[in-house]
Amino acid sequence: MLNLQLPLARHCAFIKLRLVILRVPVHGLLTIDLQCCEGDNILLNALEKKLRSLLHGNIKRVKRLPALIRGAAVDRYWPTADGRLVEYDIDRVVYDEDSAYQNIKIMHSQQFGNILILNGDVNLSESDLPYTQAIMGRGKENYAGKEVLILGGGDGGILSEAVKLKPKMITMVLVEDCVPVLKKYVEEGKTFDYVINDLTAVPISTAPEEDSTWEFLQLILDLSIKVLRPTGKYFTQGNCANLTEALALYEEQLGRLSCPVDFSKEVVCVPSYMELT
Repeated sequence: MLNLQLPLARHCAFIKLRLVILRVPVHGLLTIDLQCCEGDNILLNALEKKLRSLLHGNIKRVKRLPALIRGAAVDRYWPTADGRLVEYDIDRVVYDEDSAYQNIKIMHSQQFGNILILNGDVNLSESDLPYTQAIMGRGKENYAGKEVLILGGGDGGILSEAVKLKPKMITMVLVEDCVPVLKKYVEEGKTFDYVINDLTAVPISTAPEEDSTWEFLQLILDLSIKVLRPTGKYFTQGNCANLTEALALYEEQLGRLSCPVDFSKEVVCVPSYMELT
């Protein structure tokens, strides 16, 4: 339904319109998109009945999909890494500002708690402890008395869990400082027992617009290995489990490091991502 507000003396007139889009391909699925402000099951029922009559009962299947809510005060729709559109139960905006580097949103979800969204990408929510546990080794590592380097991790999730494990020292480096700081550590010969890379997900393709991200990941990997002690471990995030080609490309990057490395991988369900990663 489209509302048109027309000034007329001291009165306003509201014109209620419905927009119906009918798509009829030569072969395949016939779709009808009904756009209105309110649910209109009576109209849909009548439309389905009419179509069955016109097509002489030759309709094999009818499926009604929930309508997208357009123009709402709170945006509930956010994409997954593998290109699906997800509707969250977001009920309010807690924070929405632009920093020098990115747009920062904190949205409240009844199911997931507060969700951090950076440049339109769901980053982490209060329910996402499985992500933090996975990137720290799923409770299999002994951090007590060890030196830990966290790259990125600006949401504070990894730092919050790491301090509970009594390490000797935690060093946390913001994304914009990672390259110069890591180069400095390499020159000084400074090393760590654990390096946890929480900077960015694996790019989903090798398209030109992704080249700089791949170069950045390669540089961070090389520098991280150089500051890792011989018995140390390096943890990093991957991407959606459905993006098998992207993950394979990342594994190829591991074979191009300055020294040979062994690696293992684990799939974990991150609640607010609504996907395996």
